Amino acid sequence: MSKTYSSAEQAYRAVKERILSGALAGGELISEGEIAADLGTSRTPVREAFLRLETEGWMKLYPKRGALVAPIPPDEAEHVAHARYVVETAAVRSATANDPGMLVEALRSSIRRQRELAAAGDLDGFAVADTDFHRTYVLAGGNPLLSGFYDSLRERQRRMNSVALHRGPVDITRIIEQHARLADLVASSDVDGFADALVEHLSGVHQLELRGR
Repeated sequence: MSKTYSSAEQAYRAVKERILSGALAGGELISEGEIAADLGTSRTPVREAFLRLETEGWMKLYPKRGALVAPIPPDEAEHVAHARYVVETAAVRSATANDPGMLVEALRSSIRRQRELAAAGDLDGFAVADTDFHRTYVLAGGNPLLSGFYDSLRERQRRMNSVALHRGPVDITRIIEQHARLADLVASSDVDGFADALVEHLSGVHQLELRGR
């Protein structure tokens, strides 16, 4: 791997991480120069990173002006939340067909970690832990096609979580309580109760109404 390619990959990962974490907000205009200076590299790898990020839809390039970080489309949150509802409820239905004991322990371990991150005020770490919590029971569903589709939403989910947490006062304690409720419903194999609780959770965190479920 050439040094230039390696630098471009590092620049790509660094800028994308800032977008996903919300450090670079949607609608913000950034330049190759400022990112290059911040990363301690030349403009060439940053230019390559910007081109790759534009191809993936994370930014829009404007010659001689810079790169505009793509805002989250108005209806994307609802679409992603609805897709999550469909996949997550199907996964839990499968996962609870047998003894969900090991899954429940993994979920409760995640919740303990979430409480630690919340106590430390680590919002970015909490956003990642939040996404991983939900993915845990999707994987337990044992359907690689659904898991693969769910993972394709992962980056959008993480960005949505970060935006929600940084948007303003957020009751993280309530989010954790809702996660604990979801874990309890998995433990009792109450799929219908889980589905109702998931709607309440997704609607509250992302301030939307789930329709057509």
